[in-house]
Amino acid sequence: MENSKKILLVYYKLFKPGGVAKVFTNLANALSENGYKVEILLLMKERVHFYNLNSDIKVHNIDTFSHWAWKICEFNVKYLKFIPKIRNINTYIHHIGVFLMLRNWMRVNHQNYDTIISAWYKLSSFLALNKKTNKKTIAWEHTTYETGGVLYKDILRKYYKNLKGTVGINSPAIEYYKQFNRTYFIPNIIGEPFENQQEINFKNKENLISFVGRLDKEKNVIALLEIFKKANVSKDWKLQIIGDGNEKKNLEHFVEKNQLQNHVIFYGIKTSDEILELLRKSKIFGFTSLKEALPTVLVEAMFCSNAIISYNCNYGPSDIVKNNLGFLIDVNNKEDFIQKLEMLTNCDEKLEKMMENASKEAQNWKQNEILKKWQEII
Repeated sequence: MENSKKILLVYYKLFKPGGVAKVFTNLANALSENGYKVEILLLMKERVHFYNLNSDIKVHNIDTFSHWAWKICEFNVKYLKFIPKIRNINTYIHHIGVFLMLRNWMRVNHQNYDTIISAWYKLSSFLALNKKTNKKTIAWEHTTYETGGVLYKDILRKYYKNLKGTVGINSPAIEYYKQFNRTYFIPNIIGEPFENQQEINFKNKENLISFVGRLDKEKNVIALLEIFKKANVSKDWKLQIIGDGNEKKNLEHFVEKNQLQNHVIFYGIKTSDEILELLRKSKIFGFTSLKEALPTVLVEAMFCSNAIISYNCNYGPSDIVKNNLGFLIDVNNKEDFIQKLEMLTNCDEKLEKMMENASKEAQNWKQNEILKKWQEII
């Protein structure tokens, strides 16, 4: 299908695995496959992309680390690291360079696009200040609306009123952003290889609990390990942890200290196809994150017929997890999490039913329905 509309998607980088990079790639591919002329602007020098982009999508790169603002940051790190919060200060200095380089690029190229989709709040703020781009820019919000501090949340956010609109991926975000402009609730596209999965029979799975994501403080995987250690589950159950991050050594140390080496498997970073195969084997997906926007990994697990046990953190899990496919647990209520985990691992009938329901609910997250919403506002 041919479509004359030209779309530019703007983000920082696509060379590392991550939630935003993944759904950004999924949307770019889906729009391209539906006839839009899609281009991408990345604010980093050219690198190999982690997720596969369609070959007809043109990618532009601005190396914001070549700007004088970044040179100041490098000087600060080398010679002024004794200054408190120097890293936070550097973030603002770096974004002076980002703002200036983005503004200059748009001055030359903005007329080539009918719609610009910005995938991060700082970039959306910069584009909202730009009279050449703001009326055709959609802010696609991926982090909690509480993020941004004084500059972005309290000062620049009000300029969202200049934008074409704002896309939120959870209910609280919609409520917040509608004070500034038109808002649209559009969940993230999950896409292939997950959404073509048929329901997987309970008997064809193993006694596995899965986690997929960054191994950092925010994802709080240590809590999942503590829950798994304390829960009264039979010895044939194992926990598989897929992902990497700065908490990995601490997590491995916990496993060794508590002699869980035979029951916890660390897989590191895996491709989407590899994650699919690991989730196809497991029965339960455990999630103890402290903060989210819309954890699409829960939906990926549902496509692979996993029952969900998740902390009900701000924001997103409550938009995904219904009672009939899993459990929402108050954040840090480990006892309740343990109780629900024991219930599912000790009752095949209840677990099987929740896995079936998860697979059925996942069908509501298929690409076609979500893409229709994007097409309406584009």
